[in-house]
Amino acid sequence: MKDIFDVRLSRQAFKDLKKAPLYIAIKLQAWIDDVGHRGLMAVRKIPGYHDEPLKGERQGQRSIRLSRAYRAIYMMDEHQHIQCIKIIEVNKHDY
Repeated sequence: MKDIFDVRLSRQAFKDLKKAPLYIAIKLQAWIDDVGHRGLMAVRKIPGYHDEPLKGERQGQRSIRLSRAYRAIYMMDEHQHIQCIKIIEVNKHDY
């Protein structure tokens, strides 16, 4: 699999970020910058992001932890032969 360096936010992710605390947006931007510089496969290995595949209805999607409560849900997309990551939503995880 070819490594991915391009990350795009969905409209829903933009709306979710407006409601989230500023530090969540900063952490997500740091992850996006990291993917842009290192590539997705290298960033997945960083333990601080807790990158993990999702199960059930969200099978095929992955999540990263932005804090104990907030997650960014993303999926890999192939748009005109260019692979990119589309962040679907940023949500507060219920415990």
